[in-house]
Amino acid sequence: MSTFVYNPGVLDREGPVPIYKQVADLIREQIERGELKAGDPVPSEARLEKDYEIARTTARRVARELREQGMAYTIQGEGTFVGRPGGPRSARKVPLYQAIANEIAERIQRGDIPPNRAIPGEKAMMQQFGVAKVTARQAVAHLREQGWVFTVPYRGTFVSPSDKWPTPTPE
Repeated sequence: MSTFVYNPGVLDREGPVPIYKQVADLIREQIERGELKAGDPVPSEARLEKDYEIARTTARRVARELREQGMAYTIQGEGTFVGRPGGPRSARKVPLYQAIANEIAERIQRGDIPPNRAIPGEKAMMQQFGVAKVTARQAVAHLREQGWVFTVPYRGTFVSPSDKWPTPTPE
């Protein structure tokens, strides 16, 4: 009786091992080789989707598989990280959603997106920044809370008039 062995460098889309397990194994191998260290972020769902040409649901299963193997943990809105919950984490100085919001706010301030014009939608943000929908939504919510944008139901999110923008704080 022979045991099926797939080449870990290439996804076997026709074989018996589910794609999500194959991708999780590739990431596990990166962890074991030290390419990804405790606290490092695991590639985002959007990045896995793009790099491995897989569906978003498959990418979610990759993260779940890594969590079940004890190789990673997830913090909602921040991502999935190598290691166990509560362990060391490569801290981002700014949460990812906030970094995205800051970049869009900079584009607004430069005049790249003028008042009463739409900012990029969720799908565009997901593709541009390689993030999940929840992270894109958090970025928009953050921009809205600060006064950079306003949302019109079923129309989109638009840049606020400049008199509604937050006043810069001295650094």
